[in-house]
Amino acid sequence: MSHPAEHRNDSLSPAEAVDKVLNATHCAIKALQESWDPGPVTAWADYVLASKGRVILCGMGKSGIIAQKIAATLASTGCPSFFLHPAEALHGDLGMVTTDDTLLILSNSGESLEILNLLPSLLRLGIRIASITSRSDSRLAQASSWCFTYALPSGEGCPLDFAPMASTTIQLVWGDMLAAHLMVRSGFTLEKFAQFHPAGSLGSKLLKTKELMHTSFPVVEPTTPFFEVLSAMTKGRLGMTTVTEDGRITGVISDGDIRRAVGKAQSVQGNPLDLCASEIMTRNPVTISSDLAAIEAAGIMESRKITFLVVEEHGQPSGVLHIHDLLTAKVI
Repeated sequence: MSHPAEHRNDSLSPAEAVDKVLNATHCAIKALQESWDPGPVTAWADYVLASKGRVILCGMGKSGIIAQKIAATLASTGCPSFFLHPAEALHGDLGMVTTDDTLLILSNSGESLEILNLLPSLLRLGIRIASITSRSDSRLAQASSWCFTYALPSGEGCPLDFAPMASTTIQLVWGDMLAAHLMVRSGFTLEKFAQFHPAGSLGSKLLKTKELMHTSFPVVEPTTPFFEVLSAMTKGRLGMTTVTEDGRITGVISDGDIRRAVGKAQSVQGNPLDLCASEIMTRNPVTISSDLAAIEAAGIMESRKITFLVVEEHGQPSGVLHIHDLLTAKVI
């Protein structure tokens, strides 16, 4: 069964349809960049940062999906936030909202029925509303204390001029703009970001050395005999030992150092068991601070082709970071 011609768009090739979407989105973003007003953004951020509540995202349909992403971005960057479905809010979920909270509602037209049905309850409870919409004259915008508007100079970009495309992209951009503003204003740091992403690769790459290092590690003195060095390394289970004198690091001994020492002794017909730690160790080893980012420590290991680093504080060893620790934590 054929569809009516007016419901098809035979005038565009697939490539032209793609270009139409790109052009519409580009024009919308360019228009926003040229016209956005920092005043309402600052005023909204002032209120959010001063309040004890959360930013609750709300939207219907495609705008609701974008709202969910914005809620996730805010929550992961230090602003407590969650998504509230407008229809579910009308059937009891409004009880999750407190007067300390702020709603950020997305609607391209600003006239979505489910949103309009929710507004009277929010206003009656005295809950402040912000909105992201294309229409500053809509009922949603009029009910909002802060309205973040956008234009679609080239429409949605949809081949049928029907499905939301450029509008949802620009709503997402607005959400990222607000999140970025809050991040800077609140002093959000990489360390805090890692705390909110403990299971993610982003978070693991932001871990500090002190969170991964071994605080229990083998230690021998320069005069320690060969056999005792081996014993300490075996008990330490790190494939190495530190060498200290008066509490200060003077060298390290790795499995490789042991093999090289044995080979050298055999080449001159010496007995490896007669060696002591000072004759085996690598002097002046690379040391790092416990506050160094684990990913930076990984870079040092890679550039120097070593498998561990001694963590030093105030001239004394405080830990050992092994490449296996970085692999286990998925830093590398």
